[in-house]
Amino acid sequence: MPKMKTHKGAAKRFKVTGSGKVKAKKSGLRHILTSKTTKRKRNLRHAGIIEGQDAQNIKVLLPYA
Repeated sequence: MPKMKTHKGAAKRFKVTGSGKVKAKKSGLRHILTSKTTKRKRNLRHAGIIEGQDAQNIKVLLPYA
């Protein structure tokens, strides 16, 4: 069988940790920031863990991660 291709769009957005969890940047920090509290914006800076079926779908797109 040929090698599986990595979905390059997903590879740029997600990373699989050593324990197999999927990490991604949190959304909501691009514009309309004046209406968001400082605490909310600070919490959006850190990467989040994607869980459930979403994580399984991402792992299909990243066969070698």
